[in-house]
Amino acid sequence: MTPRTRARMRLGLVAPMAALVPVLALPPAAVFPAGNAPTAVSASHDLPAAGSERPARVVGEERIGPRLLDLTIRSPALAGTGKVRLLTPDGWDSRRPGDRWPVLYLLPDGSGDHRAYNDDHRIEEWPELRETLVVVPQMPFYGFYSDWWNGGEGGAPAVETFHLDEVVPILERGYGAGRQRSIAGQSQGGYGAVKYAARRPGMFEAAASFGGFLHPLQYPEAVSGGAEYLGVPWRRIWGDPVRQRRVWERNDPYHLAERLRGTRVHIAAGDGTPGALDPPGAEPDPDIPGLADLAPLYQDEVISLTEAVMGDESRAVARRLQEVGVHVTTHFYRGTHSPPYWGRELRRVLPVLLDP
Repeated sequence: MTPRTRARMRLGLVAPMAALVPVLALPPAAVFPAGNAPTAVSASHDLPAAGSERPARVVGEERIGPRLLDLTIRSPALAGTGKVRLLTPDGWDSRRPGDRWPVLYLLPDGSGDHRAYNDDHRIEEWPELRETLVVVPQMPFYGFYSDWWNGGEGGAPAVETFHLDEVVPILERGYGAGRQRSIAGQSQGGYGAVKYAARRPGMFEAAASFGGFLHPLQYPEAVSGGAEYLGVPWRRIWGDPVRQRRVWERNDPYHLAERLRGTRVHIAAGDGTPGALDPPGAEPDPDIPGLADLAPLYQDEVISLTEAVMGDESRAVARRLQEVGVHVTTHFYRGTHSPPYWGRELRRVLPVLLDP
């Protein structure tokens, strides 16, 4: 394993190289290449997207396993297509019109890979999820769960619009998704979960973040440094943190805290030191510009600077939520920025996420 690959793992940004090439080299229309065509095509489930002339629609379905179904959605918000993985509940295949299930939306890390929760945690084997429709939507690589600013022009990729204004209504119209919704995510997905719940008050009953990038304005160099290391044009996401500060604030859960009143929030993160789920002799993160500049803030025992930064941001947001009266629970622990911790934390908080 190369240092660069390890860096992607620590950042939660692992993605197949074949997928990275189009994401980093082509314009937004090619964020999700059409080459990943499904093997079976179903009838479309059309729903207009806000501000678009053409509706978002399902253009393909692929059965992955007994309870796993991948959808391909033609998305005006992405100017292309995006995948959505469903882990279906018991009885879903024989559903009747009007049958509805509670929904748990799980957001992947910065890789945006809709297969992450099966690959990392094998959630299809968890008995706690047999009565819930679980939805894992794809995201453009390092997309930060945001409608990109693009120099003030907007346009694709509009990630939030894809997920909340295209995917959610399509699933509620044609796939048995009910209005009892919770959302959670790991790494960049933890940021997305809390931000989405704040941006759309009342849409989700509960939200949880595991090692999340929760307060981008606290350490903007962590956003820009990670993006530059991976070849992502970060100023297209929210602009410059000084000149476009208001854009950053509109996408920063710390500055959206009051909008989370009425939502149950759980925040978990490590401190970057070796913990119970790290192998003996775990190697330190490689130096990443921007992140490396923050190293003097932390003790020498820290080997995962990414998680140390995420832990700081998570604590800051948790304190802010408490100040404004949001129902928030926390779990802060020794550990690094890696999937074993995210899976453990997800399973621990499932009662909060699934409680009606």
